[in-house]
Amino acid sequence: MMQHHLILRVVVKILAPAIILFGLYVQFHGDYSPGGGFQAGVIIAAAFIIYGIVFGLKQAQQVLPGWVVHKLIALGVLIYAGTGIYSMMAGYTFLDYDGLSPAYPTGGQHNGILLVEFGVGVTVTGAMVTIYYAFAGRPPRISDEEW
Repeated sequence: MMQHHLILRVVVKILAPAIILFGLYVQFHGDYSPGGGFQAGVIIAAAFIIYGIVFGLKQAQQVLPGWVVHKLIALGVLIYAGTGIYSMMAGYTFLDYDGLSPAYPTGGQHNGILLVEFGVGVTVTGAMVTIYYAFAGRPPRISDEEW
């Protein structure tokens, strides 16, 4: 393990949880202000990508393994689609949030938006980290000596 850039490593270890926390704020406050699933997913993925840039790809994959990232993508799509399928099974149209709570449609709208945005956020986080892992893990075409 490289011992240089000690200050950068300490700063990233402090900032990464704060970035994830801000991403969760954007995720769950997105229906009241600008933001939502996509923005939150990119912010949360940025925390893992910064960690991977500073500590290396192998260390980042120990924190968030590739198989977990792939499962996140599928889970997010299932949450999104499952919300729509549930409303269809309740007799409403696909993603008609009134079907989530027929007795209290306003609550159904609120819960539906939160569920769909959460699914988008989980999918985007998984997709962005997968893209980073794919690009960072590819072997170089030329060696450093050839430069």
